[in-house]
Amino acid sequence: MLVETGIPDPGREIKDAGELFMKRFYALFLALERDLIVGGQAVMEGVMMRTPNAYAIACRRADGSIVHTSAELPKWSDKYKLLNVPVLRGGATLIQSLALGIKALNYSANIAQEDLELEEAREKSVAAENVEVLAEGTTDEEFVKAPTKMTLPQEKESKSSKAKQSASTAGSIVFALGFNILLFIVAPLVLTNFLFMGLGWAEAPVLAAGAGWWETAKAYVWEIKPASWVAFNLIDGVIRMIFFVVMIFSMSFLKDIHRVFQYHGAEHKTVFAWEKGLDLTVRNADVQKRQHPRCGTSFLMVVMLVAIVLFSVIKFDALWLNLVVRIILMPLVAGLSYEIIRYAAKKESGAIFKIMTLPGLWLQNITTQNPDDDQLEVAIEALKESLKLEPDIELEPAA
Repeated sequence: MLVETGIPDPGREIKDAGELFMKRFYALFLALERDLIVGGQAVMEGVMMRTPNAYAIACRRADGSIVHTSAELPKWSDKYKLLNVPVLRGGATLIQSLALGIKALNYSANIAQEDLELEEAREKSVAAENVEVLAEGTTDEEFVKAPTKMTLPQEKESKSSKAKQSASTAGSIVFALGFNILLFIVAPLVLTNFLFMGLGWAEAPVLAAGAGWWETAKAYVWEIKPASWVAFNLIDGVIRMIFFVVMIFSMSFLKDIHRVFQYHGAEHKTVFAWEKGLDLTVRNADVQKRQHPRCGTSFLMVVMLVAIVLFSVIKFDALWLNLVVRIILMPLVAGLSYEIIRYAAKKESGAIFKIMTLPGLWLQNITTQNPDDDQLEVAIEALKESLKLEPDIELEPAA
């Protein structure tokens, strides 16, 4: 039985002081992390901005107005403490960013679809006003029906529609992952194997007399036996990068994609303005650089560099085993790349980390374009709306 004596307990005081210190240290850690985690993504005629605890999407409508939506992010790291561990947090962040990015694209696509439907309805209305309809029961051309306008009530979003949207988002994620695995893992690996065998840099398969095309193709892709596994993975990585650069460069010629790249530049300039502690204005954002070291483009290039090094350590003769291992190791590759990107963005990071992000910065000359003032305004609006949901950040420049 414990009795209150009024005498202070030194052990309890030390424990309370320790808990208070850890809470303050964690709060300071989160405050420092905010400067690193603020980022975003360009969408159709808009920008999605993400802060540590929230996100916001802002889009420019056809009439010139800006619409936005915002919400708090699920706190996975609070629920699952392991997701705070370096490397592991990179994989979790990648999955969350992918889901959030698709959600933002769907939102912007819905806004664009609404604008298109309004424009079509306006054109039909104008066409209807120019058509005279005779009233029933008369042949007098001067006696026409009065124009009428009918507005249908908007249906509320039901649970079934929300479930369909969730299923659509999940399906989009699965398709995106499958497409990227096929294009950036399977295709480069098979192509590199064919290339090495054709050049005599790998052991060619032994074919039976009269083997058909299927047996020949299967023999050439079933096993991987290069003379140098390091050289094999280096060529495989180079082919992967070529695929990525060609895809990005080809997309840049599309008018709609060029607009997205302009909003991408607006997003980077706005983030730079915030990180430098400037007021979130168009003038302050416009003078900033559009190449940011923490961009997703830089992240993907670092992923490819890390994959070259990591995959060079693992070797299997069977092609399918190499494919399986590479797919399984992608979360590890993403986690390591995430930490490199985070550290490279710091001022005190070393030259090696800066060099690793250079290819991504060069590629941003394509994936980001100079935005106009209207696009910067949209990006600023998105960041402001996201900051409003941050519990400990006031809408003022960072000190």
